[in-house]
Amino acid sequence: MLTPKRAMFLTQKHRIALISIDGDPAAEIGQEEAGGQNVYVRQVGETLAKYGWQVDMFTRRSHPEQPTIVQHQPHCRTIRLAAGPASFMGRDQLVDYLPEYVKSFEDFCRQEGVSYRLIHTHYWLSSWVGMLLKQKHSLVQVHTYHSLGAVKYQTLQQMPPIASKRLMIEKTCLETADCVVATSPQEREHMRSLVSPYGNIEMIPCGTDINRFGQVTQAEARQQLGIDPDARVALYVGRFDPRKGIETLVRAIAQSSLRAEGNLQLIIGGGSRPGQCDGLERDRIEGIVRELGLESITTFPGRLDETLPLYYAAADVCVVPSHYEPFGLVPIEAMASRTPVVASNVGGLQFTVIPEVTGLLAPPKDVDAFTRAIDRILSDRNWRNELGRMGRHRVEIGFSWESVASRLSHLYIRLMAEAAKQPQKDSQVAA
Repeated sequence: MLTPKRAMFLTQKHRIALISIDGDPAAEIGQEEAGGQNVYVRQVGETLAKYGWQVDMFTRRSHPEQPTIVQHQPHCRTIRLAAGPASFMGRDQLVDYLPEYVKSFEDFCRQEGVSYRLIHTHYWLSSWVGMLLKQKHSLVQVHTYHSLGAVKYQTLQQMPPIASKRLMIEKTCLETADCVVATSPQEREHMRSLVSPYGNIEMIPCGTDINRFGQVTQAEARQQLGIDPDARVALYVGRFDPRKGIETLVRAIAQSSLRAEGNLQLIIGGGSRPGQCDGLERDRIEGIVRELGLESITTFPGRLDETLPLYYAAADVCVVPSHYEPFGLVPIEAMASRTPVVASNVGGLQFTVIPEVTGLLAPPKDVDAFTRAIDRILSDRNWRNELGRMGRHRVEIGFSWESVASRLSHLYIRLMAEAAKQPQKDSQVAA
């Protein structure tokens, strides 16, 4: 019989914390600074809960009216902690509030009577918090970068003031965390060549909900969205950010040879906040659309939530023109929807998209190359359908959230077992 004491032991043993300070798992996707990281943490957390873990996902309170705790399911919740003013701040502004975040985390553990043997931190800001908690409480720390400063800064003409601190923290994390999770072979190679030759790395890709995407035909999706059945549709999904390369896509569509046929359409999906960085980028992109005379064939449907599977299914090609992506969820969401992808040949996009099999790759910022790739797919419907079938097959085999959570679960269990064999001053954040 399971006694109360034994039940508490099991609960504490299987309670883990996912820390994503700058990416709220409960946020509406498409808002500023709400993208792939938010989806990853939320989906991993909820799926791990199905595997028997008690999952607490920690983020930062960014609005005074936000609830402190959002219960997603019985064993998975988002917890918003205080760190600086309860208002939106850009990621680089959060650095000064990280010590306050650590204190808020420890206060929460004491007040709620909970403790953790393992924390999985996300992005470099959270890695600093995780390293301090590991040092103070001998926790097991797993980390996922989501974006590497060492790669990002290669694309910038001028290094931002935060660069040296970020690079130092990313290097220290790789060398001291119990394990860093790379989401693609390319990201793993970047860690070794650009960050540090030391540290433990496991390659576990991101995933997608194969039951949410791919359940509607293109004809059905277009009927529901009011899109012409004969249109040739190129789709972008994501945040408005210069690094996402939306300008490259717009200019590629402008010089497409298919414009003359009169049935070319461009859909740029994603939310933005007027006056914020993403709102300014949307204004800039809309200005380029007007400048190139594309208003009549371009639509901006805004944030795509429940309609996202419909847009993926309705498109003939999904374009991901990012300057850099360590992984990128959009390509596998599109492939799960049987829609081929044209993407930049950078980072994890080289891993998810197989050229001539599930889509095509082009050099970032290369308008001519993107035009040729988009036109190739849009000009051959039979080949487009074959690319879509192969994309769905690839996602079903290797990119379901169940597969990702299973591999993470095994990693957590192994690391905790290894840590239990080592002499420690304290095994967890004490309640």
